[in-house]
Amino acid sequence: MLYFIGMGLYDEKDISIRGLETIQNCSHVFLETYTSRLMGTSRERLSGFFGKEVRTMNREDVESKPDFMLKLAKNNDVAFLVCGDPMISTTHADLRIRAQKMNIPTSLIHGASISSAVCGISGLQNYRFGKSCSVPFPEKGWFPTAPLDTINSNRKLDLHTLVFLDIKKEIYMTINQAIEIIERMAEKTGSISPNLFVGIARAGSFSPKVIAGNAEKLKSTDFGEPLHILVVPGSLHHIEKEYLERFAGLC
Repeated sequence: MLYFIGMGLYDEKDISIRGLETIQNCSHVFLETYTSRLMGTSRERLSGFFGKEVRTMNREDVESKPDFMLKLAKNNDVAFLVCGDPMISTTHADLRIRAQKMNIPTSLIHGASISSAVCGISGLQNYRFGKSCSVPFPEKGWFPTAPLDTINSNRKLDLHTLVFLDIKKEIYMTINQAIEIIERMAEKTGSISPNLFVGIARAGSFSPKVIAGNAEKLKSTDFGEPLHILVVPGSLHHIEKEYLERFAGLC
């Protein structure tokens, strides 16, 4: 059996009791480390907490070389741990399909997701979010503007946009960097950059930071340690507006 287990948002204590008990009963435990990170813990702490060796898997391991783990799951209970909730990433869905093709039974154990946590921490209503997007670090000769297309499409429909920020090995994009990149996208495409943002840092921790305001306000804010995530809101319902005023410093 291959168990896809959501780890929640921040550290080892976010996992559900069902997830914890399942891991403790598994013969092998793997942690996917490229779609997101549990910034409040480490692989060593996880191993100690679970009483099991936790082996990490990067993007290549999951997308191109998962056969070792899948073969183990043919005759053993194997836990595949992901930050947040399982199946949010396409690569996790692909992995489950591969397992099914190999006649390996699978099971999902859910965890807290940033997609829902953002609504609670910002007060933005979940049914008003459109398609999400990711802002990547630009590279030489490569500066995609598709994320701004998604943001603008949602704004035309008066929807909020959840914007995931890039992770490259141990380099984590900040809210400040993401807004600067979005402004450069607008300049490159001749469109108007958004005038309202909500920045969220360390969701799920005891010290999250949530700030709402215009680009200049957020670019000048020190959001502290990662992980960071960004929201570009549509128009605000009066409850959303008051929530951001009281809990995110919106003026």
